[in-house]
Amino acid sequence: MALKSRNKVSPNFNMSSMTDIVFLLLIFFMLTSTLVSPNALKLLLPNSKSKTLEKQTISVSINKDLDFYINENQVIESNLENELKQVLSQQQEPAIILHADKTVDIEHVVKVMDIAYRNKYKIVLATKPN
Repeated sequence: MALKSRNKVSPNFNMSSMTDIVFLLLIFFMLTSTLVSPNALKLLLPNSKSKTLEKQTISVSINKDLDFYINENQVIESNLENELKQVLSQQQEPAIILHADKTVDIEHVVKVMDIAYRNKYKIVLATKPN
């Protein structure tokens, strides 16, 4: 009495599931790359283990020469508050990410934070991950 197996293993490999995974990864990386907005100014940021979770609306940068930038546009320090009000006037939940060079005195950082506090803007200090 000869018994035959009903289940045969197919030696062919189906690539359709692999292509699905590749397309999902492609879509994932395309979406996440559009959310990254690198800071165009070269700053030495302080180190930190925490991560920024706040949604970025604008970036305020202070370089080592004490030049102030809103996004990539240079602004005079005395006009910083007025410029921020103009840029953030259309935002429902205005938020600022502050990029300050490691060598900048804390008084300049506090000045920007004070402007954000007076106008009820959320502010996050950017750091470089360890």
